[in-house]
Amino acid sequence: MYIAYSAFQKQGDHNQQNANPISNHEQLIRYRAYIETCSKYSKEIAAIQKYLPGWIPTFR
Repeated sequence: MYIAYSAFQKQGDHNQQNANPISNHEQLIRYRAYIETCSKYSKEIAAIQKYLPGWIPTFR
């Protein structure tokens, strides 16, 4: 599943991760908020996907 993959994907090398550390707890909270937001706006996301098939909101 793309959402889960993007949520836990490591970005950059080890040095970049040390420059901006995000705890696992914070990452989990952000992931849950992302899932809830996608659920809340599922109708709007479906409307966008009619015109842009395969589009999904990005996880940051």
